Amino acid sequence: MATIEANPQLGEQVRADAKRYVLHSWSVQNAINPIPVAGAEGRYFWDYDGKRYLDFASQLVNVSIGHQHPKLIAAIKEQAEKLCTIGPPMATEPRSTLARLIAEVTPGDISLTFFTNGGAEANENAIKLARWYTGRNKIIARYRSYHGATAGAITATGDPRRWAAEPGVPGFVRMFDPYTYRCPAGHPDPCPVCTGAPHLEEILQYEGPHTVAAVILETVTGTNGILVPPDGYLQSIREVCDRHGILLIADEVMAGFGRTGTWFAVDNWNVVPDILTMAKGINSGYVPLGAMSVREPIAEWVRDKYFAGGLTYSGHPLACAVGVASIEAFREEGIVEHAAEMGPVFGDALRGLAVKHQSIGEVRGLGCFWGLELVKSRATREPLVPYNGSGEDAAPVARLAKAALERGLYLMTHWNIVMICPPLTITREELAEGIAILDDVLAIADEYYID
Repeated sequence: MATIEANPQLGEQVRADAKRYVLHSWSVQNAINPIPVAGAEGRYFWDYDGKRYLDFASQLVNVSIGHQHPKLIAAIKEQAEKLCTIGPPMATEPRSTLARLIAEVTPGDISLTFFTNGGAEANENAIKLARWYTGRNKIIARYRSYHGATAGAITATGDPRRWAAEPGVPGFVRMFDPYTYRCPAGHPDPCPVCTGAPHLEEILQYEGPHTVAAVILETVTGTNGILVPPDGYLQSIREVCDRHGILLIADEVMAGFGRTGTWFAVDNWNVVPDILTMAKGINSGYVPLGAMSVREPIAEWVRDKYFAGGLTYSGHPLACAVGVASIEAFREEGIVEHAAEMGPVFGDALRGLAVKHQSIGEVRGLGCFWGLELVKSRATREPLVPYNGSGEDAAPVARLAKAALERGLYLMTHWNIVMICPPLTITREELAEGIAILDDVLAIADEYYID
């Protein structure tokens, strides 16, 4: 572990400048009090007081390989010495190599990649390409989803973060999610919504399948609950799409690159989407990067046509060099395999917490991608924090997260969900450390239990 040198005075200056001059995302500016981060390594980061935090969220579920991986740092330095930046019309070794490697690790016949700066732009281009390819306009998206904050991506997003951007881009239609713990249609498990095909077919009956270009979905829903689809769900959605000539867009910005214990979450169900979007784990966010990759029929179709899409930093050499180094490290170090092996360890540990804490309504997840759903009552399944809860309504989980932070555990929470998504390189000892702190602070959630 790197030497941690405390410098509280600098830390306070960093915090003060951030509060005064930085407009922070998804925040009430006067309510935030950001941690001034001085450094990081592996699964930990630390502040200017020298306090360490175990990163149980991989920041925004993107630092999948861990902080300051030496191979990735070396790739940045080496590429910076050769070529820091060049325009997208040029061919560079990092971009060409990364595109080939993506074709190697993605499922099926996915073969052609367009690089972006992040996940939102990947989804924007996926939506645009689907409309162009099919000649249709409508996009079916799910309610409990997040696809990014740019115009089309935020319209595709189903959760309340889209409200401020409405009316948004036209042509989007909503469907319910495979949320088996609390079916959005009120059905018992299994139900027409959670099995996929009947619900989608009914929507297509109303909308006209000939008007629908694509279905876009997070393979495993991320911030809206770590919702793992039941076996058969993705296969049934794929079959309905095939029947009607509709493209399937799998948003794997969060779930991709080993997060679920497979290279991509779709691999858990042997489904090949027509378009696969990715970011975050593609290079663990060391330099901003995202991508949209397509299957061979779309690739062949587009090769002799004018592609009306572009970004100044598409395929940035530094970003792609880190992506190459990351995939190489994943292969050399068996990181995807390690994430798969850790899946049952996570499951056992979190289900053990559920035995001790009645506020845990459900434990769900795969690989290193888990969520605890907190409730006021297991009998009624009333959420500990209501959907889109804020202020006093959100206090129970806010208190829990703050208490964990004070004990050196950094968590990501969203309403009544505690997300457990550390770097894929986490050790059993580090997991045990985090679980022990989580065990301690879950007593706060139990205070609100009413059943």
